[in-house]
Amino acid sequence: MGDTPIGLAILGSTGSIGRQTLQVVREFDRRFRVVALAAGHNATLLEEQSREFRPELLFAERDIDELVNRLSYWGLDCQRASLDEIASHPDVDLVVVGTVGRVGLAPSLAALKSGKSVALANKEVLVMAGHLITKMMAEKGGELRPIDSEHSAIWQCLWGESAASVERIILTASGGPFRDTPLEELVRVTAEEALRHPNWQMGRKITVDSSTLLNKGLECIEARWLFDTPLDRVTVLLHRESIVHSLVEFKDGSVKAQLGMPDMHLPIQCALSYPERLSGTSVSRLDLAKIGAIHFEEVDMQRFPCLALSLEAGRMGSTYPAVLAAADEAAVEHFLAGHIGFLDIARAIEDVLSGHEADSDSGLDAVLAADSWARNQIENWVKVRN
Repeated sequence: MGDTPIGLAILGSTGSIGRQTLQVVREFDRRFRVVALAAGHNATLLEEQSREFRPELLFAERDIDELVNRLSYWGLDCQRASLDEIASHPDVDLVVVGTVGRVGLAPSLAALKSGKSVALANKEVLVMAGHLITKMMAEKGGELRPIDSEHSAIWQCLWGESAASVERIILTASGGPFRDTPLEELVRVTAEEALRHPNWQMGRKITVDSSTLLNKGLECIEARWLFDTPLDRVTVLLHRESIVHSLVEFKDGSVKAQLGMPDMHLPIQCALSYPERLSGTSVSRLDLAKIGAIHFEEVDMQRFPCLALSLEAGRMGSTYPAVLAAADEAAVEHFLAGHIGFLDIARAIEDVLSGHEADSDSGLDAVLAADSWARNQIENWVKVRN
C-alpha cells in the first residue's frame, strides 16, 4: 500500500461483518479511510459509526434524512446515496459487501462495472448470479476478494499457484449445534437452539444456515465461481474444531490448508490489505499444542438434507441457485419467527426447487424474477401449513 489511505465503502456496516471490518479500520486507521457506510434499520448504531468514522456518503433503509440532519448538527457533512451510487463512487477503492441476501447483488455489479475491488462476505451474490459477476469482472477488470473464512482460506492457498494445478477444493464445516443430536429430536429444535453455534459468532441468518449446512452448499457454489473450478471438484468435510478453514488438493497429491482460530477478523483484514499482510494485535494467535488434536469426518447427508439440495441446485445451474438462495432466506425468516419448524426449512426449499422451471434466459432480470418467485412460493407454502 502507498501513503494514500484506501477508500472503503462498507455495506452492512451495522451487521456482524461490518462491525468487525470497522474494528480492522480502527487498528489500521492510517491505511484505510471510510468513504461510505450503508446499513439497514439500525439507525442508532449507524449514527454512532458515522460520528466516529465521518463518511462522505450514507445509506439506510429508513430515517436516512433524519440521520443526515442530526449528523449535520454535529458538523458532519454526510450525503445520502443509493447503494449503487456508493459502490461506484470515485473516492471508493474497495467495497465491502457484508449484507445478507439479494440486496448485495446490484451494488456488487455496480462496483465491478466501475473496475473496483469487492471484498465479498455475501454468499447469495455469487450463488444467484456468479455468471454475471464473473462476466463483469472479465469485461471491466474489477476484482473479488473473499471474506468468508472458507473462501479466504482457499484464496490464500492458491496465492502463487496455477489454477490448472488444482485437483480439488475441500471446504470444512463445523456441523453446527446439531451435529450430534439424534435425528428424531431435530423435529423439536427451536430458533434459540439453532442460534447457539458452537464455534462462531455470526448473524442470525448465517447461523441458522450453519445449523442446516445449507451455508456449506452455498459456499460450494460460490467456490465454483470464485476459483473457476467445476462443482464436482468441490467437496465438504466435517471439521468440528473450525481450525482448518479449508484445503486445496493439487494434481501432484500435495494438499495446502489455511489454519487459524475461528475468528472473522483475520479474513476481513486479509481482504482489506491484499496483497500485503498486516501485523496487528487483534488477531487471535493459533496455539496448536494447546488445541492438541483436530478431526475430520464425512458429512451425513441424511442429517443435512439442505446441503444435498444446494449441491443439486448448483449442478442444475441456470436460475435454480437463485431460487435456492431466495427460498432459504424466506424459509429461515419464517423459522426464526416461529411459523415453521426446523425440519420444515429443508422441506420447503425442496418443494420450491421441485416446482421451478428455469427460463432459458439467465440474465439479471431472470435471476431477480426467480428470486421473487421463490419468495412468493415460500409464503404460499407456509400459509398452507398454518
